[in-house]
Amino acid sequence: MLLPLLALFLLPFCIAASAEADHAQLVKLAAANNGVIRLDEHSYQLLTNPKRTWSASVQFTALDKRRKCGPCKEFDPSWNAVAKAWSKVSAAERNSHFFGTVDFDHAMTIFQQLGLQSAPVVQVWPATDGPRRPANGRTNPIALDFSQGFDAAPLAEQLSHYTPVAIPYKAPIDYSRIGSGLFVLLSFVAALRFISPILKSRWTWAAITVLTSLVMTSGFMFVRIRGMPYTGPNGQWVAGGYQSQYGQEVQVVSMIYGTLAAGFLMLTLVVPSQMSPSRQRMQVYLWTGVIFVMYSVLVSLFKEKNKGYPFRLLL
Repeated sequence: MLLPLLALFLLPFCIAASAEADHAQLVKLAAANNGVIRLDEHSYQLLTNPKRTWSASVQFTALDKRRKCGPCKEFDPSWNAVAKAWSKVSAAERNSHFFGTVDFDHAMTIFQQLGLQSAPVVQVWPATDGPRRPANGRTNPIALDFSQGFDAAPLAEQLSHYTPVAIPYKAPIDYSRIGSGLFVLLSFVAALRFISPILKSRWTWAAITVLTSLVMTSGFMFVRIRGMPYTGPNGQWVAGGYQSQYGQEVQVVSMIYGTLAAGFLMLTLVVPSQMSPSRQRMQVYLWTGVIFVMYSVLVSLFKEKNKGYPFRLLL
């Protein structure tokens, strides 16, 4: 009778000793691989010990080339980067949360037990005992979502809700982007000496001003502010009524306005400077005809846009 009572008394101490041994083994496994434990069936059982005083983040993946899992290969570097960042915190916090990876080809039975049909998947296993046990008592694994993509920064932010301290992840310096920026800057500086005369020319700024005025007076901001589509149903590009306009309509109207403006400029600036009377007469007829035709098109467009408009010019 005494031996069973003694065994019952010593049982909690045996369980605690077993959990401590499991914890020590997990610490060694994590330190041996930059903070990520490569899990098989045995180490997975250690990590998810029902009496664990630690928490764990587990990645379920399929990295073998035969699996052709593109998302797995895309996500794995981010997972390793976050785990490596976690390995830099102090030992007290680091050894109370572990990172593990379960590869399908190395632990297929784990996928079958959990009923996982896709990868990658990330689960967080809260502590079930000790001071890190959640206040709400939840000990079942928590699945993370990838709504913010596979980048390391949002992953570290999500996992920091379950770690003793925030994961000190910092994105690495993107030297390629810096190099590209410097190349563009140097190219611009080198080209500045060639384009400087163009930028200093008043005709350049006059052309920019005229084009901007044409686009704006044709209704560009009206379309942008109201979020109007480029074309209507069945390719219709003329919107009926005074309070509607399509994006393609802006282009057509600005082209008409530009052609009319060019016609008047030719008549007032270029034609009077012609020394040949016959050439001057021909250009007067030409640009006057252009103005009449374009005004006719503009009135026809207005008539199409506002049904019931009774007037027309040529068309």
